[in-house]
Amino acid sequence: MTPSLQASGIHKSYGAISVLKDVSLSVAPGTTHAVIGPNGAGKTTLFRVLSGEVFAERGSVRFEGRDVGARPGFRRVRDGIGRTFQVARVFGEFSVLDNVALALEACAAASPASLWRRLRVRASAALLAEAMDVLATVGLHKRAADPAGILAYGERKRLELAMTLALRPRMLLLDEPMAGMSPGDRLAAVELLNRISRELSMAILLTEHDMSVVFALAHHVTVLNYGEVIASGTPDEVRASALVREVYLGHEHA
Repeated sequence: MTPSLQASGIHKSYGAISVLKDVSLSVAPGTTHAVIGPNGAGKTTLFRVLSGEVFAERGSVRFEGRDVGARPGFRRVRDGIGRTFQVARVFGEFSVLDNVALALEACAAASPASLWRRLRVRASAALLAEAMDVLATVGLHKRAADPAGILAYGERKRLELAMTLALRPRMLLLDEPMAGMSPGDRLAAVELLNRISRELSMAILLTEHDMSVVFALAHHVTVLNYGEVIASGTPDEVRASALVREVYLGHEHA
């Protein structure tokens, strides 16, 4: 089976500092793959390379068998890769519904100019209904009329996920999806992501510091340390690694 996403031999530097050194990973369709490691291990830089925000000096990135390593981020979104960020990016002055409607319009627009033309007229009833369906998927349909800026942090993260889902991705890149959430919000987010993966058969690649979240979601785990892969395998295999426990997990997760 062709992997949803495959990175091979990724090298990325900023000046004289090597941030990623020969990093490889593969995400199978319909599975959740977690990338973990200490602060400064290179996780966010890896996500920036995979999403097309920055380009690697060496190595390849393939999505569903196609080489996308030279394609910028907005092209990879159109290819089917959706991404969220550590700090939720929403339009606070717009309603929750309008945030998702805007994402749907962006998905349909052939160019920035055509998007602008679409935004100058009121969204159609069909588009608003589709936006409500997406909000229902993440449990925000009852907040549709509220300004996004008044949402609690966990709700803003769910709205950002809804906007990403509105782009109809076949794969999600989630950078610290639980960052800043309360324990209750984290539990709800784990249930939501498990449901999305199961019901939409979507591949998910995520970074996360909360190991209870990682072990509740991931089918496969890759561990980075100083920009290098030091372990990769099932959650049980990674938990059993003495090296991973030494540099990151400690012994409470053994």
